[in-house]
Amino acid sequence: MSDTPLSAENPELNDTPAGEESQELGLDTQLADLQAKHAEVSDAYLRAKAEVENIRRRSEEELSKARKFAVESFADSLLPVVDSLEAALTSHTAQPDTPVDTVIDGVQATLRQLVAALNRNKVLEINPAAGEKFDPSVHQAISMVPADQEANTVVGVLQKGYLINERILRPALVTVAAPQS
Repeated sequence: MSDTPLSAENPELNDTPAGEESQELGLDTQLADLQAKHAEVSDAYLRAKAEVENIRRRSEEELSKARKFAVESFADSLLPVVDSLEAALTSHTAQPDTPVDTVIDGVQATLRQLVAALNRNKVLEINPAAGEKFDPSVHQAISMVPADQEANTVVGVLQKGYLINERILRPALVTVAAPQS
């Protein structure tokens, strides 16, 4: 071999051809770009994962608070009823000779307060009228009785039922007309 130094001007003297060297540089650049993108995507993934975890934790806390204080509004609307009942008992203790009509008027006023509080909180009564078709989804038949009305209709209500937000809290206890033979 000659004493000519290796150079770009003498490519035939280099150990690696120029094409391979530029290809290696290109691959190194691509590798560096891919590693940078990978680091960026990994960072975004970790941030998103942390954000999802924070959202889940906050949601659980809010749900816990909602369950804990769900009856707060309902209880608040019942407090005037409690106050009225306590006032009635105090009044009766202070004036034992209170006429029965006055006591009945007070009880009726307190009942109106209670019904209004229930209605405000979407607790609605189920009180079917006589002759209404029996509906097992909202009524519970206690007995079947002979009656001068169509079979499987409500004859009487033994106990009102209640719905809360259109869900049965307690079905109405009813007697139902038996089929006539």
